[in-house]
Amino acid sequence: MAQSIFSRIIQGEIPCHRVYQDEHVLAFLDIHPVSYGHTLVVTKEPAPTMHELSSRAAAGLGAALPRICRAVLGATGAEAYNLVQNNGTLAGQEVNHVHVHIIPRYADRPVGLGVRWEPIEVDGQELEELGRRIARLC
Repeated sequence: MAQSIFSRIIQGEIPCHRVYQDEHVLAFLDIHPVSYGHTLVVTKEPAPTMHELSSRAAAGLGAALPRICRAVLGATGAEAYNLVQNNGTLAGQEVNHVHVHIIPRYADRPVGLGVRWEPIEVDGQELEELGRRIARLC
């Protein structure tokens, strides 16, 4: 994998506004935030997508997220937040390195993120078969 901007930040080549670090992750403020307090949590393992991340690194990411979310809420006074994690260009991933966005939400502050679910129609039998195929691969 080519070195990403996040790898360079982890290595200290590019400065950041660090808020948390442990053996698995580095968390820092996004320099192009969509919300006040927008924080990136980046895995130190340089996997491009979640399904390519080792179980150990994924567990470390999962363990760190609640702690960092609590800190962001406490520091910003936000009432809620979104966790956004994209995998692949079609999903909106711009940096090919696993990372999670913590995006604080406020009643009285603008947020440059829209989230809207628009369910699609899927046949019940098709869902049943898909469920079986996924379960076999787990």
